[in-house]
Amino acid sequence: MRGSEAGGGPHILVVDDDQQIRKLLGRYLVEQNFRVSLAADGKEAERRLTEGRIDLVVLDLMLPDVSGLDLCRTIRTRSTVPIILLTALKEDVDRIIGLEIGADDYLGKPFNPRELVARIRAVLRRLSPRDATPAAPAIRLRFNGFVADPTSRQLWDPEGEEIVLTGAEFDLLLALLERPGRMLSREQLLDITHGRASAGFDRSVDVLISRLRRKLGDAGNFQIIKTLRNGGYQLAARVEPAAGADTASS
Repeated sequence: MRGSEAGGGPHILVVDDDQQIRKLLGRYLVEQNFRVSLAADGKEAERRLTEGRIDLVVLDLMLPDVSGLDLCRTIRTRSTVPIILLTALKEDVDRIIGLEIGADDYLGKPFNPRELVARIRAVLRRLSPRDATPAAPAIRLRFNGFVADPTSRQLWDPEGEEIVLTGAEFDLLLALLERPGRMLSREQLLDITHGRASAGFDRSVDVLISRLRRKLGDAGNFQIIKTLRNGGYQLAARVEPAAGADTASS
């Protein structure tokens, strides 16, 4: 396959300047029933993002025309499409920065393609309905004036304005909302939000908590999400069912 699409499942954009890796990943993902587009640099990636719906971006940090971190930041300002970073760098700082600017996950090179597929499916699963079987509608949850809808995966502030969260941010928020007042360690939060796809990089939880606090206006006072010394995190706000259809527009 060249740069064009192939496959029939969720549409994955692979952005990597290494032609061999790009082709191998593209071929493997197609074999795993994904629809795939390839890009060798940032310019081509941005063009492909405008050509049609992309369900997830696999993005290498080292690109010839732009930093992968800069491209991640650009994509995130325009879209909530999930992003998995690929990096050959060993320093945690690059992974942390990537998570801070909106990436949903990361994978260090070299890696097993099967692990990448597991990460892709885990991220897509978190963004899809939690249960394919018929079930009672999830109840909207109110906390500190905010309203979260687990079904539509939306969050509104006390004035009714929607707050845009990435998939990873909403997963973490929902994990806290479902366990108010309970201390959750970083390991527990990783297991709840990532499951077996997690590589155990617990600093990612700290980054996501920081992002959530900023969006909730909780940065600096920690009245909604508290940090517990040598423990983890706790949702300190009271959680209760919100009114149904008149809570916010969906």
